[in-house]
Amino acid sequence: MSDPTLTHRITHRHIEVFRAVMTAGSATGAADLLHSSQPTVSRELARLESLLGYALFERVQGRLRANARALALWDEVQRSWQGLERVVDRAVALGRPDAVQLSVLCLPALAHALLPGAAARLMQHHPQARLSVTPQESPLLEEWMSAQRFDLGLCEQASAPPGTRAEVLLTLDEVAVLPARHPLARQRRLRLDDFAGEYFVSLSADDPYRRLIDARFAEAGVARTLRMETHSAAAVCAMVQQGLGVAIVNPVTALAATNDQLVLRPLAFSIPFSVTALLPLYRPPLPEVAPMLEALRAEAAAIAQRLAQQDE
Repeated sequence: MSDPTLTHRITHRHIEVFRAVMTAGSATGAADLLHSSQPTVSRELARLESLLGYALFERVQGRLRANARALALWDEVQRSWQGLERVVDRAVALGRPDAVQLSVLCLPALAHALLPGAAARLMQHHPQARLSVTPQESPLLEEWMSAQRFDLGLCEQASAPPGTRAEVLLTLDEVAVLPARHPLARQRRLRLDDFAGEYFVSLSADDPYRRLIDARFAEAGVARTLRMETHSAAAVCAMVQQGLGVAIVNPVTALAATNDQLVLRPLAFSIPFSVTALLPLYRPPLPEVAPMLEALRAEAAAIAQRLAQQDE
């Protein structure tokens, strides 16, 4: 166990002098490295040896020759110095515009839709920006944001978890997705009873939107044929595209998935859907957070406009 008194008395300067002597091979060379004088280096080195209680160098004809203890200490100093150099390199790198990553935590559905478009908007005006995107489901998403682990979060709940501030970016209704050639695709807007007897692709049983959807059909007494279920809204759309049934999903994912084989239709009843940005209250904000939020707002507005055009 080290002597705490000795530890406090040996300073970083002593170690710096020792390293310079080992590197240069002489007190004169060490003085040049340290922009100091030879007498000062010799005095600091002698002080280190005095504090340690043993010699590190043999004095041979006015020259310093490292002994076994010095060589063993040199190995440790080199390892520590390399660690310090890494710290310094990182500190310098953080001053470059391209060195800092904006960490975004979001629901998987929003990593497929909304976030890519917002990221493109951000990069257009801030080409040096760097993003790290981590998809995660609730409730872990909210727990990690409360723990201040990310710079920005994207979720579907409007309320702010502890330790965060919430900004609602988008408020819309869920929509229906259908194979393009499905008979219901000819209708402009779908009612609950339009789904009676239809093969239906559902979200997983623990999904809150699945529970809302099931409750609406139960209240209306409309029975569907629940054919498949999956945890991902993007997977629901892919299955509907293959003709495995019809579904109700969030409008952001549905809009991103529509093509010649998959169409979306508004519902005649409301199942509200929202996207909320979460900002940690106790994590120092990066400069990139504000332009990322602006890009998200712009992308959310564009999505709302595209959905309004679908409803015309």
